[in-house]
Amino acid sequence: MKHVFIINPTAGKRDCTAELMEMAKGLATRHSLELECILTKRTGHATETARSLAERGNPVRVYACGGDGTVNEVANGIAGYDNAAMTCIPVGTGNDFLKNFGETAALFSDAENLWNGPQLSLDAIDCNGRLALTVACSGFDAQVADDVHTYGKLPLLGGQGSYILSLAVNFAARRLARRWTVTLDGRPIPGEYVLAAVCNGRYYGGGFMPVAEARMDDGILNTLVVQRVSRPTFLRFVGAYSKGLYYTLPGVAKCWTAREIIITSQEGDIVTCLDGECVYNDRVTLRLSEKKVNFFGPEGCDPNATYRPLPETAR
Repeated sequence: MKHVFIINPTAGKRDCTAELMEMAKGLATRHSLELECILTKRTGHATETARSLAERGNPVRVYACGGDGTVNEVANGIAGYDNAAMTCIPVGTGNDFLKNFGETAALFSDAENLWNGPQLSLDAIDCNGRLALTVACSGFDAQVADDVHTYGKLPLLGGQGSYILSLAVNFAARRLARRWTVTLDGRPIPGEYVLAAVCNGRYYGGGFMPVAEARMDDGILNTLVVQRVSRPTFLRFVGAYSKGLYYTLPGVAKCWTAREIIITSQEGDIVTCLDGECVYNDRVTLRLSEKKVNFFGPEGCDPNATYRPLPETAR
């Protein structure tokens, strides 16, 4: 079994490469592991590297050392390969993916807790051929997430702080809604939409939880759709939305479990954010991926640790 640290030196607010390489060296020495460290050089390099390792056919465990973008890239590289599995060592700004694991999230910071940990299988969202593990959001929310990268490097701002600042700037300076047709399992619904969030996991935006009942291994995608609302109503909605309580405002948001979601725009490109990485298309097709992602973590870890079922009164 080979172990490979894929390290993103630009993740987070400082370069953690030296500490990660020292961690890898200690791990290999203590457990006599075949271990390699590879530094990413550009966007997409982690995907290329992970796929190259998986394509060799030999058993490999890949450690995504970075933020949510690095996790996303590695997942896209190993998805569908039975011989490859991944984990993550968080050194990013928000690290939303690991929030799904609840109290055990802190254990991922030390590879000693990971190298021989149990393996599980995660679902993924296929968005125009690219995968997301947690949330694929389109519209206002994605524009906010896109701008987070601008504010994330500012002093004193953590993951959620930079998200809240971006939210405020976009709320004040941009239109809330865009003219789309959202097609749910073949049923087209034209209208003006603020956002559509397709959820496999529960967190993004530095800790916002749009759909608390989303599970990462149940073969179901939860799609939350928000049509045009007034700015005062939107402000009231944000607090509930961030805590997975969208159902307390039924006239604002509706959640679906469609197998295929297609969003087409009448106003140019749609910005879609996949695990924090943004892409632009005038047509977005989302469905459950047929490719599973093998994931390993600390003993006892659960990707659904913070799952909360929908109340009976909201069903």
